[in-house]
Amino acid sequence: MTIPRMHRSGILIESLWVRQRLPTIHHLLTDTFMPYLGRKHYNRFVLVDRILPTVPAKRRSALFIFGGALAAVALSTWLGYWLRIGLATTGSIYLVVVVVTAVYGGFWTATAISVVAVSCLNYFFVPPIFAFTVTSAEDKVALLVFEFTALVVSRLSDMANLRAAEAVAERRDSERLYKAARRILLLDRSRDPGELLTSKIRDAFEFQAVALFDAPAGRMYSSGIGCLDLEAGTREAHAGAKTMFEAESSTWYCVLRVDARPIGGLALSIGSRSGASVSPMLADALASLCAVALERYRSLERELRAEAIRQCEQLRSVVLDTLGHEFKTPVSTIWAASSGLLESGGLSSMQAELLTLVDEQSRKLNDLASRLLRTAKLDRADFQPKRKPVLLSVIVNSVIQDLEPQQSRERIRVKLPGEEVVALGDPSLVGAAVTQLVDNALKYSTPDSAIHISFGGDDGEATITVHSTGVVIQQADRERIFERFFRAEHTEHGPTGTGLGLSIVKRIVEAHHGRVWVDSNPERGTAFSIGLPVAVGANRKTAPRLVNLPELDLPDCAG
Repeated sequence: MTIPRMHRSGILIESLWVRQRLPTIHHLLTDTFMPYLGRKHYNRFVLVDRILPTVPAKRRSALFIFGGALAAVALSTWLGYWLRIGLATTGSIYLVVVVVTAVYGGFWTATAISVVAVSCLNYFFVPPIFAFTVTSAEDKVALLVFEFTALVVSRLSDMANLRAAEAVAERRDSERLYKAARRILLLDRSRDPGELLTSKIRDAFEFQAVALFDAPAGRMYSSGIGCLDLEAGTREAHAGAKTMFEAESSTWYCVLRVDARPIGGLALSIGSRSGASVSPMLADALASLCAVALERYRSLERELRAEAIRQCEQLRSVVLDTLGHEFKTPVSTIWAASSGLLESGGLSSMQAELLTLVDEQSRKLNDLASRLLRTAKLDRADFQPKRKPVLLSVIVNSVIQDLEPQQSRERIRVKLPGEEVVALGDPSLVGAAVTQLVDNALKYSTPDSAIHISFGGDDGEATITVHSTGVVIQQADRERIFERFFRAEHTEHGPTGTGLGLSIVKRIVEAHHGRVWVDSNPERGTAFSIGLPVAVGANRKTAPRLVNLPELDLPDCAG
């Protein structure tokens, strides 16, 4: 008969004698358990999984450990009783059994085994034997000390196991998180990362499903099984700006934040595949990682858009500058020639009418060329206005005197302030801005209606407001009307324009570190306002006085 060979796990797996004499046992060992023994990481509960297939896994493990511990107690009791080794030695053997049980089975299983061990000590080793009566105080103390020691050691062992398991889980999560973060941060920033984020997180952590809600884009991304059930909770986490765990479905719903501002939500459905729970710290880390990835994508998008706008504006400025210079000379020549022919006289009525039309249109082209040149000048990087203390009323006086025809000047109504605030600005540029506002008011207001100009200000800002009645600017257009070449829908069938005027006004005001805004409603009309910095230390005595302007009451203009 051959000597049986032992597997490295300590379990008998093969012998010639077993094959010849006990074929049933040989089949059970080789065909049933051998696949498990060949694994790199042997599971100590694999045998009980085969023996008790109908019992849940956790319960099978506990039953297997408890049964093994009872068998160990019974064997220790038998050895101690027949070998007469006494209470102290048997108690030490029991304590080893309790500690091993605590390591592999947990505190409560070890506690139950300790109670059984104390009972065995009392029954078999404490006089009178074969009875649970303890007559000696010394024996009572010994049994109590044994039970207390067993409980303390079991508790400490269980806590050590718990800390070790937590450390292993944290290390595993950290490794997975590092790999996921590395993959995510290496993503192409020019592509929408939503789909890749969900798939990579799901693959790295073996989640059942992952859903991601990008609030600024209004898009939902998902990966896995049952993602439709996660959308409502993901949106709710963003709306409530809080992270929550749903125990029923084992799902984390996390809020994505950037600078303490919620920008979306993340759902992590653990399911049964992962085999482990997800800590709040890991869930928050994944949410932060997704928020950073989305923000990186959006920041690159903003950078690319800003660069495209800058290049477009630069090209546009070059085109406008070139176009303005190419237009200015011939248009000025045509205008001067037509004006000279009209003044010389001797033309027929038809010739005079046609020449007048040429003169008017050439004047408009000359004005357009001037605006194009002014726009190109304002867009230059080295542009700096020549600012000095100035009274806005003086500028308005100059603008009104230059208005043509006479009917336009008669529509202007100016309300002078009691104490005018002195502004700090470039008179020619501020005059161009005011001229544009007055020209727009004359063109888009009700025919023959009055145009009111008022002044205001305080210690920090001097303001001028041009108020008219007629066309109302919609709320959606009040910011865009200051964009270059933008024309609101209500102006399509009105007077012609280039869409440059208000953009020039805004650029002039911004160059002075001021602001321009509009207020418009059907009841009060439309009011454009300009605010410029106040000239510190200047007052009306140091600036020219306003002369020959009508002083009329003006309804309040919003600004």
